[in-house]
Amino acid sequence: MTELLYQTDSYLQEFDARVTSVLAEQRAVILDQSAFYPGGGGQPCDFGTLAVDDIVHAVTSVKKQGADVLHFLGGDAPLPAVGASMRGRLDWARRHSLMRTHTALHVLCGTVFRDYGALVTGGDMEPLKGRMDFEFASMKGELVREIESAVNREIEAARDVRVKILPRDEAFQIPDLIRTKINLLPEGIPLVRTVEIVGLDLQADGGTHVRNTREVGRVRVTDYKSKGAINKRIYIKIE
Repeated sequence: MTELLYQTDSYLQEFDARVTSVLAEQRAVILDQSAFYPGGGGQPCDFGTLAVDDIVHAVTSVKKQGADVLHFLGGDAPLPAVGASMRGRLDWARRHSLMRTHTALHVLCGTVFRDYGALVTGGDMEPLKGRMDFEFASMKGELVREIESAVNREIEAARDVRVKILPRDEAFQIPDLIRTKINLLPEGIPLVRTVEIVGLDLQADGGTHVRNTREVGRVRVTDYKSKGAINKRIYIKIE
């Protein structure tokens, strides 16, 4: 089992860990703890490096597999041995850009849910840009401009972002905890991680976020499209 350090500290850029397993054919290692986000919920995985002694391995991909996190190593340098101590370092510029983007999408989600009651039907992101699909019957330019203005007002309000890990039963007592059309939380998980933008949004989420909306920057809606009868897509860019 890999302890997920990013769940409680999204700002952790470096960490020490011990190798618990080596998958030679995949050039991957499993660590006892990790700050690398393995991807999920529309947020891509982190990149960075893992160093042991004088060998620095590029982390080219990260994936969660059950309770473990697999770190895939580039190059052809010898793999570390089980039990070896490694020093992890994130590509922080990329991670922080994704944190800003993910929080911006939560502001978008919270604003649209509050003002229009629309649920999310899908989403995806890259550093400083993303898209979110909503259950809207129709969407026009005037509506999109209203949404963009409302989102930026919420960002400028400098709202704190709080993370909690709650027992499942307690978490599901929170009204509207799931903002997606389909509940994506696996059955039977005992703990639920929640992300709250104070005064605006509170939902279950496993990704990384900034501490305050003022870190996001300005959001610009770059496009919108109809993806079905009641499915409308909004594209955003962070400036």
